[in-house]
Amino acid sequence: MNKRDARLLELREILSVEIDASMLNLALTHRSYAYEHGGLPHNERLEFLGDSVLGIVVTDTLYRTYPDLPEGQLAKLRAAVVNARALADVARTLDLGSYLLLGRGEETTGGRDKLSILADAMEAVIGAVYLSAGPSGSSELVHRLFDPLIRASALLGAGLDWKTSLQEAAANAGLGLPDYQVKDSGLDHEKEFDARVVIAGEPLGFGHGRSKKVAEQEAAEQAYRALIERAAAR
Repeated sequence: MNKRDARLLELREILSVEIDASMLNLALTHRSYAYEHGGLPHNERLEFLGDSVLGIVVTDTLYRTYPDLPEGQLAKLRAAVVNARALADVARTLDLGSYLLLGRGEETTGGRDKLSILADAMEAVIGAVYLSAGPSGSSELVHRLFDPLIRASALLGAGLDWKTSLQEAAANAGLGLPDYQVKDSGLDHEKEFDARVVIAGEPLGFGHGRSKKVAEQEAAEQAYRALIERAAAR
């Protein structure tokens, strides 16, 4: 058994679910590595599949667990669980970054702990489990990894939608509507976004993310917490 096979076996034992070794290796192959090695297959198709599998399992769980919640609240709960930050956090609990195959550029710029790469790889692993173990196997994995997040998200309150919560807090303080200012950077297929939110002329929150929505939510969280702290200090 070579070193790579040994590492894959190690991860399969950590995942504790049926998964084909070659499929798992594919799920861990970033496009930067694939391009540097002559155009090998990479994990983006599995990522696409895993995103859908994760979404349906979490949605089904929310629907059954919280029968009295309206659609809007269920959507907020799902968004709190199915997002890049949550996926990356789960990936870190598995030390998924250490198993990735990355190109030299990503390797030297901290790709093993980059939020977008970890989130994509986590979805790809879920997709690989779905193809290897079917709906039941992938559902079991998602429940084991994400049910704790679902329970925690149900207690978040304002954190379910920071932008809405910030808008309400700003209105209650007589400060008007938050103004979001967003800049993007990077290549078209690898864009990242920086956001800041200004309230009554004052920048109160900053955020960064792979999408405009993620960056704005992060900025809104900072600003919301700042407003709440100010209100408590009065």
